[in-house]
Amino acid sequence: MMNIGIIGAGHIGSALAVRLVSFGHSVYIANSRGPETLKDVAQKTGATPVTAQEAARHGEIIVVTIPLKNIPDLPKDLFAGVAADVPVIDTSNYYPMLRDGHMPELETGDLTESEWVQQHLGRPVVKVFNNIYADHLQNKGLPAGTPGRISLPVAGDDAAAKQKVMALVEELGFDAVDDGSLHESWRQQPGTPSYGADLPADKLREHFVSLGTQRTEAQHAEYLANHAKTEEAMAAQGIQLK
Repeated sequence: MMNIGIIGAGHIGSALAVRLVSFGHSVYIANSRGPETLKDVAQKTGATPVTAQEAARHGEIIVVTIPLKNIPDLPKDLFAGVAADVPVIDTSNYYPMLRDGHMPELETGDLTESEWVQQHLGRPVVKVFNNIYADHLQNKGLPAGTPGRISLPVAGDDAAAKQKVMALVEELGFDAVDDGSLHESWRQQPGTPSYGADLPADKLREHFVSLGTQRTEAQHAEYLANHAKTEEAMAAQGIQLK
């Protein structure tokens, strides 16, 4: 069993905490407002409420799952005392209309969302859990080999960290599919066909091959437009993101 630190107690963070605690892992969870505000989350998930620094120091794997716009506000000493080989998972997505505001550096296509996160954290990150609904993450994991098992893309530049994260994905009941480097993680971002699609592993791998590894200007424009339409539809339904 592992020690896992989760920074962010929203939908994805809470869903992960429920599942990980159920497997017997020791889970510390933090938010920006302090552990005293996490009593309901602790009761729901079984995770221990702590500060962000305590969650980071506790983790053999650390999960950062907060709104993208809040990444720069994380404590500058967040990873003080944390060994360099501890994987840091980034689950974030860019929602310019509904939550994050426009960030020009993410709209040129030069940087992927997680490359931007990695720059701000000053630590290598592994991108996963960003393209699945929280409810599906909590409730749709299946044993390996089960027909219909959902696959999740995992992208990162550190091979050892990626392998640890992929093993965790498999334990949670999903097929881990290697999505290449962090620069290739655009293939799992909002607006792409794999986002929220719950594809099986063979279909997801085929999809990545069809996209190629270098994002073209046409692909970037297409996926930005797709995502804008999705955000407009969500806004029309009164959906709000935190």
